[in-house]
Amino acid sequence: MPQVFFVLPDGAEQSVDVPAGWSLMEAARRDGIEGIVAECGGGAICGTCHVHLPEDCYARLGPPDFTEAALLEIVPESAPTSRLSCQVIMTEDLAGMRVRVPAEQLNL
Repeated sequence: MPQVFFVLPDGAEQSVDVPAGWSLMEAARRDGIEGIVAECGGGAICGTCHVHLPEDCYARLGPPDFTEAALLEIVPESAPTSRLSCQVIMTEDLAGMRVRVPAEQLNL
């Protein structure tokens, strides 16, 4: 099963096994990753599962759709590689990536 590392703002890392076909958000919620609130449950309408991806992984996924892109414009700490973790579906190709949880996510 692919593994992902969530990097918290203090530098601590938490590894999560993410079944292929699951979103990063689903696995983060299952394992209690701090800062992944996911208030809308994966509907891409709240921004409370915002993460920063490594550039190479971001490039492999392609750009966010219109709705996600609009939401990412207003979330705190948006960055060029920001994504909503509910919209990142796990594949073997993404195994081992380190996903950064923005500090502002911990204040939600």
